[in-house]
Amino acid sequence: MKIDIDKLTEKELIDLNHRIVERLKFLESMRAHAEMLEFSVGEKVSFSPPGRGEVTGVLVQYNKKTVTVLTEDGQKWNVSPHLLEKTKESKQKIRKSDNIIEINPKG
Repeated sequence: MKIDIDKLTEKELIDLNHRIVERLKFLESMRAHAEMLEFSVGEKVSFSPPGRGEVTGVLVQYNKKTVTVLTEDGQKWNVSPHLLEKTKESKQKIRKSDNIIEINPKG
């Protein structure tokens, strides 16, 4: 479908703009949600904020577009899920509600 924007009125252009912005927000939200599903609450993750070294913590909450990570020193960070990495430790543990099951990678 092609739209000749030169033929649209100002009101129609404003409406089209609002619809485009809403669609882009929806697509971004869906992308963030899909990225969040790669991580579990309770999983140990890391990320590297600009101007700082690597930060490690536990994912404690899913938000609309970000996740909340609680660091070992008690700081809370809201981080976009595409900036997160699973830590080596998180790959060796699976969290089920309040129980932690350790998996021995060597068998």
